[in-house]
Amino acid sequence: MRVFVLALTVAFVAGSQVSLAPQFEPGKTYEYQYEAVVMGGLPEKGLARAGVKVRSKVQIGAEAQTFILKLVQPEIFEYSGIWPNDSFSSDPKLTSTLAAQLKTPVKFEYTNGVVGKVFAPASMTTTVLNVYRGILSILQLNIKKTQNVYELQEASVHGICKTHYALREEQEIDRIFLIKSKDLNQCQSKIYKDISLDHAENCVECQARGSALKTAAVSNYLMKPTPSGSLIMNATVEELIQFSPFNILKGAAQMESKQTLTFLDNKNVQMQTPQVEYPQRGDLQYEFGSELLQTPIQLLKISNVKAQMKEILEHLVTMNAPKVSENAPLKFIEFIQLLRMAKQENIQQLWEQLHNKPEYKYWILSAVSVMGTHTSLKFIKEKFFVNQLSLSETASALLSALLSVSVDLESVEVVKEIMMSPTIQNTTAVREIVMLGYGALVGRYYAKNPAVQLNQDITQFIYNLATEAVSTKNYADLTLALKVLGNIGYPGSLKAIQKNIPSFSKAAGDLPLRIQIEAVLALRNIAKREPKQVQERVLQVFMDHSLDPELRIAAAVVLFESKPPLGLVNMIAASLLKESNLQVTSFVYSYMKAMTKTTVPDFVSVAAASNVAMKMLSPKLDRLSYRYSRMFYYDTYYSPWMMGAAASAYYINEAATIFPRAIMAKTRNYLAGISADVFEFGVRTEGIQEALLKGKNIPANADRITKIKQVVAALQNWKKHPSSKPLASMYVKFLGQEIAFLNVDRAIYQQIIEHASIADIQGSVRSALNALREGYTMNWNFYKPMLAAEIRRILPTSTGFPMELSFYTAAVAAASLKVSVSTTGPVQPQTLMQLLDTNIRATAEIAPSVSMHTYAVMGVNTAYFQASLLSRARVHTVLPSKIEAILEMSKGNYKIQLPSVQDIYKIASASVETFALVRNVEDLAAAKSTPVLPADAAARRSRPSSRISRMASSLAGGMSASSEIIPDDVLRRISRKQKPFKPYEKKMCAESETFGFKACTKVESYSAAFLRDSPLYGIIGNHTALIKVKPVQGPAIERIEFEVQVGEKAAEKIIKVINQREEEETLEDKNVLLKLKKILVPGPRNNTAKSSSSSSSSRSSSSSKSRSSSISSSDSTSFSVSSQSSSSRSVSRPRSGAVDVRHPVPNSKKSSSSSSRRSSRRSSSSSSGASSSQSLLQSSSRSSSSSSSSSSALSKQEVYLLKFKRNHVHQVIHRQVHRVSANRQHSHSSATSFENIQSKAKYLSDVVQPSVTILLRAVRVDHKPQGYQVTAYLDKATSRLQIILANLVEGDKWRICTDAMKLSSHKLMAATTWGIKCKQYATQVTAESGLVDQMPAIRFKLAWDRIPRRIQHYAQKVYKYISRIPLETQVSKAKVQKERQISLTVAADSEKSLYVALNTEKRTYYKHKVALPFCLPFGETAAELEAYQSNFVDLMSYMYTKGNTADCTMISDTLRSFNNRKFINEMPHACSQVLAYDATEEHKFMVELKRSSPEEQYQITVTISNIDINMYLKDAALKVNINGADIPISDRPYVDSTGTIQIRQKRENRIQGISLIAPKHGLQEVFFGYNTFKIKVVDWMRKVSGVCGIPDGETRQEYRKPNGQRTKDPVNHAHHWVVPGKSCRDVSECFVERQSVKLEKQVNLHGQQSKCYSVEPVLRCLAGCTTLRTTAVNVGFHCVPADSNINQGLSNISEKSIDLIETAEAHLACRCAPQCA
Repeated sequence: MRVFVLALTVAFVAGSQVSLAPQFEPGKTYEYQYEAVVMGGLPEKGLARAGVKVRSKVQIGAEAQTFILKLVQPEIFEYSGIWPNDSFSSDPKLTSTLAAQLKTPVKFEYTNGVVGKVFAPASMTTTVLNVYRGILSILQLNIKKTQNVYELQEASVHGICKTHYALREEQEIDRIFLIKSKDLNQCQSKIYKDISLDHAENCVECQARGSALKTAAVSNYLMKPTPSGSLIMNATVEELIQFSPFNILKGAAQMESKQTLTFLDNKNVQMQTPQVEYPQRGDLQYEFGSELLQTPIQLLKISNVKAQMKEILEHLVTMNAPKVSENAPLKFIEFIQLLRMAKQENIQQLWEQLHNKPEYKYWILSAVSVMGTHTSLKFIKEKFFVNQLSLSETASALLSALLSVSVDLESVEVVKEIMMSPTIQNTTAVREIVMLGYGALVGRYYAKNPAVQLNQDITQFIYNLATEAVSTKNYADLTLALKVLGNIGYPGSLKAIQKNIPSFSKAAGDLPLRIQIEAVLALRNIAKREPKQVQERVLQVFMDHSLDPELRIAAAVVLFESKPPLGLVNMIAASLLKESNLQVTSFVYSYMKAMTKTTVPDFVSVAAASNVAMKMLSPKLDRLSYRYSRMFYYDTYYSPWMMGAAASAYYINEAATIFPRAIMAKTRNYLAGISADVFEFGVRTEGIQEALLKGKNIPANADRITKIKQVVAALQNWKKHPSSKPLASMYVKFLGQEIAFLNVDRAIYQQIIEHASIADIQGSVRSALNALREGYTMNWNFYKPMLAAEIRRILPTSTGFPMELSFYTAAVAAASLKVSVSTTGPVQPQTLMQLLDTNIRATAEIAPSVSMHTYAVMGVNTAYFQASLLSRARVHTVLPSKIEAILEMSKGNYKIQLPSVQDIYKIASASVETFALVRNVEDLAAAKSTPVLPADAAARRSRPSSRISRMASSLAGGMSASSEIIPDDVLRRISRKQKPFKPYEKKMCAESETFGFKACTKVESYSAAFLRDSPLYGIIGNHTALIKVKPVQGPAIERIEFEVQVGEKAAEKIIKVINQREEEETLEDKNVLLKLKKILVPGPRNNTAKSSSSSSSSRSSSSSKSRSSSISSSDSTSFSVSSQSSSSRSVSRPRSGAVDVRHPVPNSKKSSSSSSRRSSRRSSSSSSGASSSQSLLQSSSRSSSSSSSSSSALSKQEVYLLKFKRNHVHQVIHRQVHRVSANRQHSHSSATSFENIQSKAKYLSDVVQPSVTILLRAVRVDHKPQGYQVTAYLDKATSRLQIILANLVEGDKWRICTDAMKLSSHKLMAATTWGIKCKQYATQVTAESGLVDQMPAIRFKLAWDRIPRRIQHYAQKVYKYISRIPLETQVSKAKVQKERQISLTVAADSEKSLYVALNTEKRTYYKHKVALPFCLPFGETAAELEAYQSNFVDLMSYMYTKGNTADCTMISDTLRSFNNRKFINEMPHACSQVLAYDATEEHKFMVELKRSSPEEQYQITVTISNIDINMYLKDAALKVNINGADIPISDRPYVDSTGTIQIRQKRENRIQGISLIAPKHGLQEVFFGYNTFKIKVVDWMRKVSGVCGIPDGETRQEYRKPNGQRTKDPVNHAHHWVVPGKSCRDVSECFVERQSVKLEKQVNLHGQQSKCYSVEPVLRCLAGCTTLRTTAVNVGFHCVPADSNINQGLSNISEKSIDLIETAEAHLACRCAPQCA
């Protein structure tokens, strides 16, 4: 009873509670004052902001079923100024334009505080209706009767979002306080619109570390209770949107929205509504309207769209020829916007008027293709069908349109209609682009709507295409269908795709490997949506060891890209421990190792799993060479900025060759919490290497193929390998979608070869000569406008205005080229030889220019007004140039003329500025733009005094009462944190007086970074950069000339003569000046602190003078030299700007003594008139011939390794001139020879005429010389070449002198000096041949005396880089001391490897066995190359193929396979054994081995081309039999009729033998000698089988039988390749056959007595023959119960499973009775 009473009480109380939801009584009008403000900018004060404000009175009334809301006296205000100093300004024009709509009331449903349907006249625009929705959202209150604090999902303008309520009643004042908070980042259904973000992936892990966009709203209500509910007295709504592409925690721009609704009065008056129809216009949620078509970077007032389109098009065509105007990108965007707003018939009319004009047509097509609407696709389709677009134009336009079109079902249907049209289906190139684009479009649609099940009509025809392609073996269509399904990435396509993977379909095993790989890679996009389903399937493929390694590697790629969990990664690692394929092992190991270092957030879990897995694997796997498949990966990610990038490359090989089988590479970018695979490309070279290197036009010989087929048919279960069909293929992906691919098959390759024939080349030459003879002119204009990026996100604010975040990049590139070529001469050229007697004059004018604009916008964007924060970056470059060339071929004169700089040219400009912009469509001229950070405002903001005082006062307020003084260190810390405002200004100029121009770069920049250290704040501000070129002050320059004169007339072009006479005159003038200087210049003023440097400088000066004197008197080398003693070298100091690289000696006594000795030597030298100072050449020669100083730091082994024995025999040239002692004559070096030759004539201009004169000069108006002159002299008598570069300015003595001499056929030397009279700096280069440990070698040596500081600075950087060579590269180091020289020694370790040693001043770096990708022309290779001397291509091809061969060798009975596995090859008597053969359908060759008895010599039979070659030993002599006839080869090599096969004698490893060479047939060499042979196959022969194995580097997969299965016993393997006998009367006397044998003992298998039979056949004697010799072999046995009858099952015993492996007896020699069958 008590419970019943309590329940009644509770029910009564609950029923008596009055609802607190706002109520509006019928018959009354409630009046409120409403104000809504939206403002955007940075949060700091004193910066510019942009905003808009709406102020009005709001009247609310109730009808029978609905409520009415009306605005009274609405006003619109704009704001663009410094906040909070400036104020809003009224906008009467916009107010009057929108007044009619704003004053039109709307109707809405309202029940218990919840707004329902909204009704408005059809004439009201969506923009105005959204403003009403913003007001209605204030009235949306879900007030619960029994709870004061609660949360729910509530509908509002933003959508249905999480909302928190807090309610408090104040009964004392009869008021209700309510707070409502909305988290707009957690919405059940959020209203927003993304454009061009379909390709991006949401990076959840990135957003967990930071956020780029955050939105929240808080509402405060003051309500008064009424009998029926409550009355809103005051409501305030504040919303904050923060955005930064670099993480909002590091500073962000913000949009603030504020609404206030204040109660004024209520009247007992019924509201009146206009008598118009009020259809339903949705509900409270925001509705998108015209803002989708309105770009936020500009506001257009559309009055006559047809006229406006034509006007903008005229502007684009006329103002961007011949160079691009600076505002061209903005105009192009404006043209695109007009096209979007225009109707389709308007665009058609514009096209019909102007498509016959190419420049107009191109601009229209470029704009239409990036409209992003269905109209663009329909337009392109129609114009292609009526042949108004070429194939290339259609392909380009469709590609752009498919990437930019909006994603919805309508666009999918339009593209499908285009794709299915017969015209597209019959055009292969366009069909592929459209189908790939269709797949990408459907994929974007599914990514946007993941919950939607794709309609069967969308994908079914793709499934049908794949099924039909399989049945008809149309692999091109099957490839295309798989690529389309891969672009779609729909999980429902899994079954259709896996039908083409062997692990899931037996029929797929017959498909080409490339199809299987395409099917696996098609799962990549599906793995992004359903990773678990894909992981299960690709793991099954990866674990299937019977599949091709490349297919398994592709499965590993898909598996790792799907972000596998720890368990799967560990499973893969465990499988690698037992993996037999090294290609798979190397790739997966490198993938895991690369993943351990990743820093990108979305692959952190994979990195952790890979770290665990790597501990299970052996580090030895890291030692596999780069001939095995690998994965390369690099990434970087900076979490505070939410920015990063990753690059990965997949190198997939199959046969461990130089040419990889496939290469894939892609880049992935991370920004603002999203990620995207930006670009990816892949190349497969399956058969290109074979096509390039194998013989051309070698006919298929039917007899050869038949013979080889008969032999291999005798091998049990022989498995053939199909030849590769495609030569190469490639694909390109953009934003994760494949957009194009190309297959190069043999037909295409053959067409390329045919077009590259000599006849075609000759025809092209004749056409070019005819054009020259008639005079050739060309005017070519190129334009390329593009909308590179249009990324937008539109979301509503609480006021109902749309807020937009946008990023635009548009660019226009243009280039105009005018070319004119004419010829003159006695004979019009008919051939290339006649062209040498013709004068050619060519003129070219080219003007490339580019203009690019990038915009970033955050603000309100409507069709009526815009108020936003806009950042604009502009780049504009113009590089006009005019070139004129005059080629007088008969005179050997070639001249190129360039115009001089006559005026100021702005080559390039770049600017970035951010401003607060507000404008309205009614008064575009009154748009207000305020820089966000004005320079004066920035300076005021950066004053630290006010900020420091405010911060100090706040700190002081927080201190205890006893603290009366703020510590000084607090103020210092505050001042240090305050970053001062410092505008950056810099101007850099580079002037060339010689050519009369000056280039200047000016950079000015200031930003808001002083307010906050953030990349966003660093961008906001003003940044400009400008590059200008202008003429320098001085004489006017007419033009710049580059002239080359070759031959006898070279002397006529010399402007500045440099010879011995000029040197002597200069020396006399210098001596006079020196005497005057001694008289006029006083001595040093003090001997204090500067004495050391003064004396040093003095010594240097005197040393330089003495050296100059010595050099001049002796007419020797033109650069200074150093003494033999290191102590004497230490006292010399370089001049300013030079570096003396000699080392000082601290012993001053020795220095002074040596200095005095040097002075005495110099004086004696001067008196005798002959120079005895040692030159740089002499010291360098001594250091190379004597290694006593350096050998002390090396071990004996290192000295042995580095010792270089030169081939050059030093000669004394001037023996009659210089009478010297025998010791002196014996020690003469090549440097002395160089010096003697040089002393005979310092300048060759005194001896010979110049061979070449080159002038680079500026032609001045006053005709004075200005520029540079290069003169080359060649003295054939002394093999000396001298090149002198001089400045043409009168009195300028700076020049560069280079002397190069050929001292012998083994040595070249060159000395280069430069500076004033070529005496400041000196270097010497030597190249000589010799021996290093009996290995042919060459050494390059660089020595120097003095070099400029800048060169030494960069040389030190290079040395530091070299010194950091890690030990992993196996480069050895040794310490040495060699002053002022560097040498590089390269020796031939073998024909395929080098020994390299680099000697620096402090260390020697050396390495043995540096592998080469080709074979050096030494030894036998040089002899073999004699056959290719007339064909350079064949010669290089032979060197390459021989350098990359795989060889199989047999010495006695020990055979070493292609993969270096050794075993004893026990052969049966008189039976042939297949060593190696081409297992493809072409059967290019076969090599067989035969031995009649163990004591007899081997016999090799080679079947190749149309000949059979037998090599054997008879009477202790090597014989060759070709097609049954003996061929003598002792005198000269045998060469077949095609020239592709040669047989010659060869001595290898001291064994004389015969060598067969046929690289064009895939067989590099077969060497046959006494008791040995060697087989070498070229690396493109990847399908080789036989006893020698497969040359694929897979040492773990050796011993393969003819059926492709593996055996572990090498003897069993060798016997499987024996060709069995046919009968006991066989002429070959091979009397063995393969039989399945019974195990001689019974075994207990699984607890049961069993008898076993060999699954693998064993060699046994034929019936009627007796065994003479046997061997043991391990074979697999299949066991059955002992009492079973297996006689009927022996026929298929080879298909049974192996139960155990036991030893069986194989017969090697048999004797047959005469009466055998």
